[in-house]
Amino acid sequence: MEELKIRVQKLVDKVNADEKKKRIRELEAESMKAGFWNDHQTAAKKMKEMSTLQKDVEEIELLQLWISEGEYKEAEKLLAKLEVFLFLSGTHDKSNAILAIHAGQGGTEAMDWAEMLFRMYTRYFEKKGWSYEMLDQNPGEEAGLKSITLSVTGSYAYGYLKHEAGAHRLVRQSPFNADKLRQTSFAMVEVLPELEHADGVDLKDDDIEFDAFRSGGHGGQNVNKVSTAVRLKHIPSGLVVTASVERSQIQNREFAMKLLRAKLWAIQEEERKKKEAALKGGYKTPGWGNQIRSYVLHPYKMVKDLRTQAESSNPDAVLGGELDMFIEEELRVLA
Repeated sequence: MEELKIRVQKLVDKVNADEKKKRIRELEAESMKAGFWNDHQTAAKKMKEMSTLQKDVEEIELLQLWISEGEYKEAEKLLAKLEVFLFLSGTHDKSNAILAIHAGQGGTEAMDWAEMLFRMYTRYFEKKGWSYEMLDQNPGEEAGLKSITLSVTGSYAYGYLKHEAGAHRLVRQSPFNADKLRQTSFAMVEVLPELEHADGVDLKDDDIEFDAFRSGGHGGQNVNKVSTAVRLKHIPSGLVVTASVERSQIQNREFAMKLLRAKLWAIQEEERKKKEAALKGGYKTPGWGNQIRSYVLHPYKMVKDLRTQAESSNPDAVLGGELDMFIEEELRVLA
């Protein structure tokens, strides 16, 4: 029990409940001022921040209460959940996230796999109480998705999702050929923080080439007849992003700018990590060559993370959004 108390105290010190309470009081005072809701977007963000802080404080106080009352079993369960936050201390871990899924080579098989991953992640978001919206979507010709990009809104969304970046491998009997041969498919997951502005990212209007075009695929007559989709090219880097889901060109441009800012930050972050790796070693770029997880549906059933060695014999549950075991182990091992 002494070890449990030490762990609780370590968590309490790290969380700094007094600072959180001070911030709650500041936000409460702001919310009482006249005109607080004039800027609805900013006000909503502040109210959401206050709600998150209040939840954090309540959980810490509940943990301390259970320890003082000798409810060690309940305290142990809550502590295991809250300790995950000790690993969420990166610069942008609290941010919302941008998650993109890209089908690999393999035609319809790979596109179907990309859609399965889309379903897996959106179910995980629902379990976490997060919301999401599509920024860009490129459907497959026969089935599935060539690519899809989502904006994910939730407490610590980027912190939880960041280690999901990399190549995901599926092994199964193919539903797309009569012989049901065993097929291996790949899809790439990309995760970026959603940034209002990023340190070191200098995004000048003169450096951006803008193009509006008609969006293909699903979306009704308006999408096909009007040039609402947006393509932005960052001239200095050659980076190109698109946003095509919204019916308004203005909204799509905002989404594309959000995506461009995040991708430019990611390029800078990649360079920083490579320089660190030159000194320390061990860093792998989360690209096609870096397979992170294998999902086997045939001839046996298993999902295994190749970095943490976490595994499950129930791929149906994992593909249904039960990702906590894998993500929490990533935070412990890869932080």
